[in-house]
Amino acid sequence: MAAEETRGGDGEPGPGAEPPGERIDGRALAEVVRFTSDLIRIDTTNRGGGDCRERPAAEYVAQRLAEVGIEPVLLEKDPGRTNVVARVPGRDPGAEALLVHGHLDVVPAEPADWTVHPFSGEIRDGVVWGRGAIDMKNMDAMVLAVVRAWARAGVRPPRDIVLAFTADEEDSGVPGAGFLADEHAVLFEGCTTGISESGGYTFHADGGLRLYPVGAGERGSAWLKLTARGTAGHGSKINRRNAVVNLSAAITRIGEYRWPVRLTPTVRAALREIAAVHGISVDMDAPGFDLDELLGKLGKAAALVAATVRNSANPTMLDAGYKINVIPGIAIGFVDGRTVPGGDEEFRATMDRLTGPDVEWELHHGEVSLQAPVDAPVFERMRTAIETFDPEGHVVPFCMSGGTDAKQFSRLGIVGYGFSPVRLPVGFDYQAMFHGVDERVPVEALHFGVRVLDQFLMSTA
Repeated sequence: MAAEETRGGDGEPGPGAEPPGERIDGRALAEVVRFTSDLIRIDTTNRGGGDCRERPAAEYVAQRLAEVGIEPVLLEKDPGRTNVVARVPGRDPGAEALLVHGHLDVVPAEPADWTVHPFSGEIRDGVVWGRGAIDMKNMDAMVLAVVRAWARAGVRPPRDIVLAFTADEEDSGVPGAGFLADEHAVLFEGCTTGISESGGYTFHADGGLRLYPVGAGERGSAWLKLTARGTAGHGSKINRRNAVVNLSAAITRIGEYRWPVRLTPTVRAALREIAAVHGISVDMDAPGFDLDELLGKLGKAAALVAATVRNSANPTMLDAGYKINVIPGIAIGFVDGRTVPGGDEEFRATMDRLTGPDVEWELHHGEVSLQAPVDAPVFERMRTAIETFDPEGHVVPFCMSGGTDAKQFSRLGIVGYGFSPVRLPVGFDYQAMFHGVDERVPVEALHFGVRVLDQFLMSTA
């Protein structure tokens, strides 16, 4: 039985690992496919503003854990917004614990736009279709398959593994990872490092190179609300204090602004390693270093870093007026801002300048930027695990342009990495699957992920 608390309602093993064949068998490979499909069929669409219900998916996850003797705890800040946490004891209780987390909610999907119904979980031609197939019910399913295989084989990882399946990652994360970090920190005692989404996938670069970018940083979130106030009046009259005009001018300045380059340690490491794979020597501190020239030489791989070399601010929503012949006294806009580590002060000063004297801005929602060391033993274990099962692959660090629940868990001192491994065929655009139409994941990619996760989680430094 799950404890519950509510509120408001065939490669070779790497160093330190037991042979994966003893744990990851045909049953585990079948389960990861079935679990992915089952979770997709549980519609956990997050429309924002609290309009989501993860509980059915959380109960499904909790049942799969309980079936093999892993005791899950269900936790809610708000009714129906359920999180699941469980701890898998390791062989060394004194070792640092590792957090493995994945979210249960998904972004909306319009069935009419899809080839296959987004909540069918259909398996067609060796591919699992549906919303969440990549973001990120596939990872949830891989984690379940791995820990269930351990339980059946009677093996334990070298350290405690804490599992967290969270609510609301696709919105603010407040009733999800934020709630867990702020009010249930004891469940994560001993955790120093965590892994989650958006890393360890195949990126097919030019020249047949297979890269596996592992997330070692995230830009911060700075979602802004802009407010312009003016003089309301008749639409036929001259009005020099038109709130819509003032807001539009500010929005245009923000949209057209070219942010300066700010290379963080993670991005520098990414550029250096990606360039090396392409046979390019780089000195980013040399006089006259031209970032755009380097990105041009990297070809397709430039996409892994181009969005993270500077802050950004993209206008996304506008709201003003109620009748065509009435000039409103207020106009509101929203901007999705993202900041590189160390870029917050520059972002605020730039927003003050771009909005100007006639528009006020405030932080609608914000989260910190993150950086994780790429020279740490845990990163090398991720590299080894992937390259064990794809010896011709190249693991490289990168910084995510967006963010994950790692931001909330960082409040507990947990260093987060993006590592949800899948090997993908040529022509399969992983990034396009995120929040896109016809999201899907190959069965073989799930099998690869289970094997790599098992190898990584069972390895020692």
